[in-house]
Amino acid sequence: MSACLLGKKVRYDGRALPVADQIIEQWHSERRIVSVCPEVEAGMSIPRQPAEIFEGNGQSVINGEADVIEKEGANVTAEFLAGASVALDLCLKFNINVAVLAESSPSCGSSAIYDGSFSGKKVPGMGVTAALLRQHGIRVFNQHEIAEANQALLATHGD
Repeated sequence: MSACLLGKKVRYDGRALPVADQIIEQWHSERRIVSVCPEVEAGMSIPRQPAEIFEGNGQSVINGEADVIEKEGANVTAEFLAGASVALDLCLKFNINVAVLAESSPSCGSSAIYDGSFSGKKVPGMGVTAALLRQHGIRVFNQHEIAEANQALLATHGD
């Protein structure tokens, strides 16, 4: 699960994006949650410049066809790929097949990301981590789909 959704102040702006949900509390009590912030895992600072995928999406970044660019112009594609790799390694290590990630993030967005113009415009697409996890068969949901994620978890584990 994205660390920012769990109240950790790891977002680019140094803030959290906490989600209060009974299902998450249940997952916590069942010790089902593994927390990750791909950007922080890749060594990026808190706070850090906002970044967006330029002319593409997470899959095109993985394919080498697009880059992740900070607002001031620095190319941070390597960091986003490294962070996605850490998240995938955690999923494989802990046999995780359902992930809940922060929507709109260039790492974690699962159905919408910013368009790369830093204008606040969102487009359909996935972030780098979401795309890599899905590529490896992990079901990715966002913070607005907790109930659906729980159903997927129950269907997968039969409990």
